[in-house]
Amino acid sequence: MKKLSLTIVILSAIIFLAACGSDSAKVDKIKIGASPTPHAEILEHIKPELKKKGIDLEVVKFDDYVLPNKALADGEIDANYFSTVPYFNLQKKENGYKFSNVGAIHLEPMGIYSHNIKKVSAIPDGAKVIVSNVPSEWGRVLNIFVKNKLIKIKAGVAIDKATFDDITENPKKLVFEHSVDPTLLTSAYENNEGDLVAINSNFAYEKGLNPVKDSLMIEQNDSPYVNIVATKTSDKSNKDIKKIVEVLHEPKVQKWIEKEWGGSVVPVNE
Repeated sequence: MKKLSLTIVILSAIIFLAACGSDSAKVDKIKIGASPTPHAEILEHIKPELKKKGIDLEVVKFDDYVLPNKALADGEIDANYFSTVPYFNLQKKENGYKFSNVGAIHLEPMGIYSHNIKKVSAIPDGAKVIVSNVPSEWGRVLNIFVKNKLIKIKAGVAIDKATFDDITENPKKLVFEHSVDPTLLTSAYENNEGDLVAINSNFAYEKGLNPVKDSLMIEQNDSPYVNIVATKTSDKSNKDIKKIVEVLHEPKVQKWIEKEWGGSVVPVNE
């Protein structure tokens, strides 16, 4: 009986210690949806640091702008990192998403590309400009043309609210075609479908284009179109998601982003 009792005590102690060890080594799994470049690459870079903080990060890549929010709404992922603030706000309004912005991470300056035009002054009258069919991007593109003194828009119109109907002066009679899906903009550029093509930087990177070096015109760094981490409003205080944003804002991570993309991705800390 004594031996049996001793055996039970030892086994109980082993089970207790194992349970304690399991608790102390517990790792939380977080799934974040992201555009392949640069978002997913940035998240992959911080995985080791997050592991030290008890977070096992799984990055789910999306090639379009619709599915990451649907996946978040359906609970397939815990957060997403792909959209700009204006697009995020538009999607919430149009779809009734109960989402929250939990951190601005970086700006990807949009570029205007051309195969044949090498300087702004050489843009011909009647040039065709291909733009995405996403309304929240239109003011962003228009502002680049405003900054380069090619058009004027109505006074008092916010950048993220401007549309092509707000153009008041267009001396070169530029033709803005805004019916192309964002994922097809690089194809439009490669096929010379327009004199000028406005391409989101994440899609440009995937095709080997560097916005700083290869674009004819580029968005300035004071743009409100920063890329954010978003989650369901019910999860906005989630400690693990907060830790992820904190790591993304660390100076060493931001310096790595600047170096990795040569200034084409501009980190922010908001």
